[in-house]
Amino acid sequence: MSRPKSGTLFLSKGSPFMTVNDVHRLISSWAPPDIAWEKDNIGLQIGDMNAAVKGILVSLDVTPNVVAEAARRKANLIVSHHPLLFRPPRSITTQDEVGRCIRALVERNINLYAAHTNLDFTRGGTSFAIAEALELQNVEFLHTTYRVQKKIVTFVPEQHVDAVRNAMAMAGAGVIGNYDHCSFGTAGRGSFRGNENTSPAIGAKGRLENTTEIRLEMVVNQWDVPKVVTALREAHPYEEVAYDLYPLDNVSSEFGMGIVGTLKRPMRVRAFLEFVKKRLKVGGLRRGGSNNTMIRSVAACGGSGAELADAAVARGADAFITADVKYHDFHHAHGNILLIDAGHYETERPVVDAVVKRLKHEFHAKGITLPVAATHITTNPVSYF
Repeated sequence: MSRPKSGTLFLSKGSPFMTVNDVHRLISSWAPPDIAWEKDNIGLQIGDMNAAVKGILVSLDVTPNVVAEAARRKANLIVSHHPLLFRPPRSITTQDEVGRCIRALVERNINLYAAHTNLDFTRGGTSFAIAEALELQNVEFLHTTYRVQKKIVTFVPEQHVDAVRNAMAMAGAGVIGNYDHCSFGTAGRGSFRGNENTSPAIGAKGRLENTTEIRLEMVVNQWDVPKVVTALREAHPYEEVAYDLYPLDNVSSEFGMGIVGTLKRPMRVRAFLEFVKKRLKVGGLRRGGSNNTMIRSVAACGGSGAELADAAVARGADAFITADVKYHDFHHAHGNILLIDAGHYETERPVVDAVVKRLKHEFHAKGITLPVAATHITTNPVSYF
């Protein structure tokens, strides 16, 4: 894989190079690896984190045809929703598709990155892409279970509070919903005495000092704690920085499962089913459950989400769209909700466009010119007769 040399490099005039690791950081800031299922295999699967990215192809799956398309487009990074290497392979040969893909990727110097369940469970991810395709309004997570925040507390001389708060916020602390730089400060008196090996920022060594300090409190996601602590230490005037970390039981508003929202206008069931087929580009729907005549509130979960049907009922949804619904799931939904199996590929394909849009937005904001495109290859193994 090609590596950028040291110094200032350019993809095109006026645009700095992005490495695979830079793209990883952008995706992780949106869909943190920590929220993925424990047994999921996400992140860089094949390639070099330090490779300079020349172009990106986004796909739902990785197949030999997708790899060939990336090569034709001169894209040396594929961002795939489904991991190519989900389980450790026993062998890598050209006798199976995974082996053929790996060989093609290595021969063509193409890096492969997977964002799977972390993309499913984040705001703006897989299920939110369904909501956008259906033009749902007032969209919220269907089921929220993530408790990923901690509270960090430190004690800062009054005149340094703004600098410390800003440094911690820039590292990721203090984000609550659509607000950032959120904090709370309480004035108090701090005391300390340094020994002979100290150089106190306030007072003199060997002498007990008392000074007005602000107890500064901010929330922080658990994966951002190391960065925030580093920023705190660098911005704080004291040689020895006191801080506390507390676990929180708060449910995150940024991560969850599925979505629920409302249609712009209520629809009769038949019209709604036609609408879903058209917007998700489905060859055929499987449906069951409720015989409601009008659909107003809609819940959805991209991929295999039938276990969230009860949550959709509890949230008052008239219909629930997901995939891989079993026979007994339809029985369970009977009389409670219109349960729709729209296909695994069809309910997850919209997230490909969401990733393309997100990456283009991030690159534009950073002044970077880098080709990003969705694959033209249909990787759905299911066809409708």
